[in-house]
Amino acid sequence: MYTRFFIYTALPCEAKPLVKHFDLKKNVSIEPFAVYFNHDICLTVTGLGKSAMAAGVAYTQALFASVEHPVIVNIGIAGHKDHALGSLFLINKIIDVDSKKNYYPPLVFTPPCPTDSIQTASRPQLYYDQLHLCDMEASAFYETATRFSSGELILCLKVISDNQLSPTENIQPKQVSALIAAHVLTIETLLTHATGLAIQVTTPKPIQFEQLIHRYYFTASERMKLNNQLTRWAVLTHKPIPDFDETQLQKGKDILNWLDQLIGKTDFYL
Repeated sequence: MYTRFFIYTALPCEAKPLVKHFDLKKNVSIEPFAVYFNHDICLTVTGLGKSAMAAGVAYTQALFASVEHPVIVNIGIAGHKDHALGSLFLINKIIDVDSKKNYYPPLVFTPPCPTDSIQTASRPQLYYDQLHLCDMEASAFYETATRFSSGELILCLKVISDNQLSPTENIQPKQVSALIAAHVLTIETLLTHATGLAIQVTTPKPIQFEQLIHRYYFTASERMKLNNQLTRWAVLTHKPIPDFDETQLQKGKDILNWLDQLIGKTDFYL
C-alpha cells in the first residue's frame, strides 16, 4: 500500500472527523493501535499521553520503513488561557515541561492558519496561567517523528478545546469531533503544502547529491537548496563540483555556503 501521509491523534473523537472526511477504513489486522487507511493516508489513534503517542508513532512508522520522506502530522486538541474555543493553530515551538527540552518545528511555507507555541506535560494542566497552548502529546510526537522524517515534513496542529472560561472538565467527545471537523479543509490545505515539499525533496537529483547527503546532514529545506545549487552548477559548467577539503567543510551548511561562493565566482566569469 502506498502511503504519503501519517496522521496521529491521541483520542478516537479527534480521529473521527478525519476518518470520515478522508474516507479511511480500519485495518483490523493491526492490533496494538487503531489504524485507518486509504491510498494516501494512514491514521493511527495512539491513546492519551506522551508514552502512548511515542509508541504509536514508532510502531506505525516502523511498519512503513520503506516510505521515503513521509509527511507526519499530529492533530488534536489543546487548552489555552484565552484563545477562543475551536481556534486552529500550527505549532512553531514545543516545550516539554518534564524534560525542559524545546523543539522548533521549521515552517518553510506560509500556513493557512495562525501559529503558536505549546507546552507538553505528563499530567493535565488544570490552571490557565500560561501563555502557551497546553497538551499531553506534542513533544513526544515531534521527538519520535524526527527519527523517521525531516522536521519540515512534520506538522503539529492543535484545536482549542478549553480555556479559563470553559475549563477541561467541560470537554465532551462530540464537541471535540465537531471542533476538528470544522477545520478539515484547512488541514487538507496544509497536507497539500507538505506534499509539494516532500515531492521536491524526493525528485531525481543531480550527480554528487546522494554522496553529499550521506556524508553530511541536511534538513529537507537544505536538501532542496543543495539540489538547486548542484543543478545550477551542472548547467553552468557541465562538470561535477571540484574536490574540497573536508576538514574545512564539516556540516551541511558549510557545503551550501561553499557552493554559493563557487557558483558566484562562476557567474562572474560567464
